Amino acid sequence: MNIDWAALGSVFGVSLVVTVAMVGVFTLGVVGLARREAAVSRQGGTALATTGACLCFVACAAVVGYGIQLIVA
Repeated sequence: MNIDWAALGSVFGVSLVVTVAMVGVFTLGVVGLARREAAVSRQGGTALATTGACLCFVACAAVVGYGIQLIVA
């Protein structure tokens, strides 16, 4: 059995970068929801925080959906 270490390293590197990016984007979404809750308690505007959080969660869902599509195809 011959292992292509360069390809294995490439897959590992890409998966590591995507994982860190997904955690960061999801964290931004959670922070956006927290800011929305803080703005609600201060009677402030919540549209920007809500929109940003929703976009972060949609981006996470799109990346997960694309990954599933790559696995199935």
